[in-house]
Amino acid sequence: MCELLGFSAEKPQNIRQYLELFFAHSVRHPHGWGMMYEQNTERMHLKEPCQACVSELLRQKLSDFPEQRAAIAHIRFATVGSVKPENCHPYYGTDSSGRMWTLVHNGTIYSGRNLTKYLEKQQGDTDSERIFLYLIEEINHAIAVSSRDLTEEERFRIVEQIVISLASRNKLNLLIYDGDLLYVHKNMKGTLHYLQKQDSILFSTEILNDDANWQSFPLAKLCAFRDGHKVFEGTEHGKIFVPNLDYITKAAAMHI
Repeated sequence: MCELLGFSAEKPQNIRQYLELFFAHSVRHPHGWGMMYEQNTERMHLKEPCQACVSELLRQKLSDFPEQRAAIAHIRFATVGSVKPENCHPYYGTDSSGRMWTLVHNGTIYSGRNLTKYLEKQQGDTDSERIFLYLIEEINHAIAVSSRDLTEEERFRIVEQIVISLASRNKLNLLIYDGDLLYVHKNMKGTLHYLQKQDSILFSTEILNDDANWQSFPLAKLCAFRDGHKVFEGTEHGKIFVPNLDYITKAAAMHI
């Protein structure tokens, strides 16, 4: 039970106000924050195991935040894993071709046999990190089989297969960025929204302002975006997460 923010645009834009509104929600999500952003053509990652709204590091970063073409942010309410740096999102790393991947997750894995083998490999103890390790391993396997770099469509199909394999009985709201594509998925009603403009698109767990153009993101279907526009759309897999008693109890305590 965390919150996600993602951004994709044709050219760099000022998103500081959106980030400030988003991180203000950390009053209800006090167990860590993180973000991926671009600076001087380099992809940067920042994260801390503390409440975003009291972070001096975050305040300093946002005071002079560069315009962005692609960005991801996360605020954490711990359901699996303790409060420590290794359990903060985003998770990031490179595949065997040198491509960097970044992932943030809002949800809980209640049923995930595919992820068990990563328990001894991960640095922290979250199910989200195990999803990331699974992703990288599957990408590396596909690269080894093809003996070449993967195309955008091939990468999309692999991510879609991973999502479908994990979605059953799990809350799996994800934002993943591979340097070209921003992959977006949700499988619980009312938990991710988007704001489409002519040359950009913004995703957020909660609607961030009074703009009347916010819409609910499609349910149980992976989509991928480049430069603010949708370029791939998967099939509707139908694996919708219905909150169990544990989830409802924690959500009620957070007033969400």
